[in-house]
Amino acid sequence: MVSSIANAVTVKNLNLYYVIAPDGQVPLESEHGFGLYFHDCRFLGGYEMVLAGLAPAVLASTAQKGYMALFELTNPDLHLEKGKLIPKEELGIRWERVLDAEQTSVQEIVTFQNFGHQVHSFPLTLKFRAGFEDVFNVRGLVHDSLGRFDSPCWRDCKLRFVYHGADHIRRTATIAFSPAPDISHKTAAEFRICVSPGETRAVSVTIELQERSEGEEAKRSNPQPVVTITHLARSFQDSPEQWLAQHTRLVSDSLLLNSIIDRSLHDLGMLRSHLGNKEYFAAGVPWFVALFGRDSLIVALEMLAFQPEFAAQTLRLLADYQGQCIDPWRDEQPGRILHELRVGELAGAGDIPHTPFYGAVDATPLFLLLLGRHAAWTGDLSLFRELRAPVERALAWIAAAGDHNGEGYLEYQSTSNKGLVNQGWKDSGDAIVRADGSLAKPPIALVEVQGYVFAAKRAIADLCERTGEPDRASQLRHEAERLRTRFNRDFWYEDQGTFVLALEANGRQAAVVSSNPGHALWTGIADQDKGQRSAARLMRDDMFSGWGVRTLSASERRYNPVGYHLGTVWPHDNALLAAGCRHYGQDEAALRIFTAIAEAAMHFRHHRLPEVIAGFRREDFQVPVHYPVACHPQAWAAGAVPFMLTTCLGLEPDAFFGNLRIVRPRLPHFANHIELRGVRVGGGSVDLEFERTAGGAKVNILKATGQVSVKVED
Repeated sequence: MVSSIANAVTVKNLNLYYVIAPDGQVPLESEHGFGLYFHDCRFLGGYEMVLAGLAPAVLASTAQKGYMALFELTNPDLHLEKGKLIPKEELGIRWERVLDAEQTSVQEIVTFQNFGHQVHSFPLTLKFRAGFEDVFNVRGLVHDSLGRFDSPCWRDCKLRFVYHGADHIRRTATIAFSPAPDISHKTAAEFRICVSPGETRAVSVTIELQERSEGEEAKRSNPQPVVTITHLARSFQDSPEQWLAQHTRLVSDSLLLNSIIDRSLHDLGMLRSHLGNKEYFAAGVPWFVALFGRDSLIVALEMLAFQPEFAAQTLRLLADYQGQCIDPWRDEQPGRILHELRVGELAGAGDIPHTPFYGAVDATPLFLLLLGRHAAWTGDLSLFRELRAPVERALAWIAAAGDHNGEGYLEYQSTSNKGLVNQGWKDSGDAIVRADGSLAKPPIALVEVQGYVFAAKRAIADLCERTGEPDRASQLRHEAERLRTRFNRDFWYEDQGTFVLALEANGRQAAVVSSNPGHALWTGIADQDKGQRSAARLMRDDMFSGWGVRTLSASERRYNPVGYHLGTVWPHDNALLAAGCRHYGQDEAALRIFTAIAEAAMHFRHHRLPEVIAGFRREDFQVPVHYPVACHPQAWAAGAVPFMLTTCLGLEPDAFFGNLRIVRPRLPHFANHIELRGVRVGGGSVDLEFERTAGGAKVNILKATGQVSVKVED
C-alpha cells in the first residue's frame, strides 16, 4: 500500500516531474509515491538531507510556476562535538528546485543563512536512493523487478546510478555537486558547512537523467521506442503569462473564484505533455502522467470555452493511435480509441499491454462528442473533414464491437488478462456493483456510456448535414432516437426515481444509486420527467455529502467513503452532474454543486482541487477529508470549475452562424459580478459582464470583435 501523498509538493515540466514531501525530503525508506519521475519511471526514490544527523524542520513549502519548488526550513537543536550547540531556528535553510525539461535535469540550490551571533560549523549530509521503478511498481500494481543494477559509483565528484532495463533501455541518474563534497561514500555526500553571523553559504546539486537504447539489435527488438522530449522542449515552454494569455480571462468580485480559476489554468499549463509534435493534457501527477483517451478528451471538453485549440490537438493525437486490428492482449479493435499509452520499462518489455492499451468503453464516443462540441465553438468543419475516416471507424466500432447481447447498447468485456475488468470512468475492479454488494458480471452496459453514444451520434449527424451528407445525418439521428427510447425503458429505476448504474450480463439491472446517471443527464438522453427526477435524486443526503455528489449512495451496501469509486466525491464527476442538472432546468441543484466544490477547493493547498475527495459528510469534520493517494494536480479536476462556471452562466455556442446563446445565466452563490473576456466563438470574440439579479443575472456585452451575435434567453 502506497502511503499518503495528500500534502505533497508537485512540480512538472513536460514529461519530467517531481513529487516531494512538504519538508523537502524524499524518504529513503517505506512505500511511498514521492520521487523524481521521467517517462513512467521513478529514477530517484530517496533523497534526504540531515544536519548533524537530524532532519531540518519545515516552515513553508510551495510550488511556483509549475516547474519550480521552494522549501523554507530551519534547524532543530544541533548538538555537536565538544558540547557545542546550535540553538534551534538560528539557521535559515532555503531549498530551491527547478525542473529543466530541455536538459532532463533538476537544478537545486540549498542556501544556509546564519541568524545567530556566532560562527556556526556543522556537517550536512545528502543521501540518495535510485530504484528506477516503473510507475506500476510504485503504485503496487506490479511487483516484479525486471532489470539489473550497476553498483552506485563516484566518478569526478559525481554520484552515478545505472539501471539496465528489461526493455533494453539503460537509465542513468547522475548527481553533481558544487562545491565538491568533503566526504563521499556509497550513496551519500557530506559537506562541512561553516557560516558566519549574518552570512550565507550555498550548496548546489544537479540531477541529470538519461535514457539510452543498449545496442542496435536491442533497438530493433524493443517493442516500444524511447520517446524523447528535448527536440521540442523550447517550443512548449511558454511562461505562465503566455499560457494564461491564450485563454478566456475571468474577472470577478469573488477572491475564491478568481483563485480557483487561476490555479486551474496554471495546473493545466503544468500538465501539458506531448507525443511527437502534438500536445495533450496528461491525466494527473504522479500516477497518470501519460496520454489517456477518456481523461484527455474530458478535460479538453471542459476547457472549450477557455481554449478550444487544445481539443483539436487532442483529437488529432488520439486519431493517430486509433485501433487498427484485433489484439486481445491490448483490447484493441479497429476504430477503438485508446485508453492509456505508457512508455516505461514494463510497457517496453511487453509485461503490460499499455503500448497503447485500448480497454476503455467510453473514449470512442467521447472522441466523437468532443469533435462535435469543438465544431460548435469554432464554426470550422476542416477538422471534421480531416478526421472523417477515423470518425467512420469509430462509429463502426460502436455499432459492431460494443453490443454483445443484441440490445443495441455499447457494452464492455475485457479480452486481456492484464487489462481492466471495468472500462468506464469508474474503472477499479470493484466499482460496478449490485444492490446486494456483489460485483456486476460482464458484459456491462454503463448508464453514462449510452448517453455519450446518443450525444455523439447527434453531434456527428449535425456535422454530416453541414458537409452535404443528409442521408448519413438522418441515419445517425434515427439511431440516436431509437437508443433514447430503449434507454429510458431499460435503465429506469422507478423505486429510486433515477437510472440504474448499468445493465450487466443478460440485461439484468445493476440497481444501485450512483452518480453515473448525472453524466447521462448532461448528454440529454433522458426523458424530461425522468431527467428532472434523477437530478432531484442526486441531491438527497445519501448522495450529496456537502462537498459534492458521491459516486455511490451512502445507503448502498458497498458504500465506502474512501473507496476509490464507491462513495468518494470527484470534482469532474460533479461538473458533469451540474451540467446535467442545468440541462433539465434544475439550476439551483447545479449551483449547489458548484458552491460545494468551490468551497472544498478553499481547504486545499493553493485552492487546487485534487482528483478525488473522501465522501464523509461535511458536518462531520467541517473540512473535506483528503483521499490519501489522489493525484494533484489532476487534469479533469482542474477543468471542473471552469466548466461549471461556463455551464451555469449558460454559454451555448453556434459558431456556424456566429451566435452565442446565453441561456438562463446564473451566478454561483459566492459571486455577484463576473466578467469573461476574450470568449472565442468562431472567428470572433466577445467580452461579457454578468451581474446578479433577484431572478438570475443581467448580461452586458462589453466588447465584440468579428462576427459574433449574443442572445440572452431566460
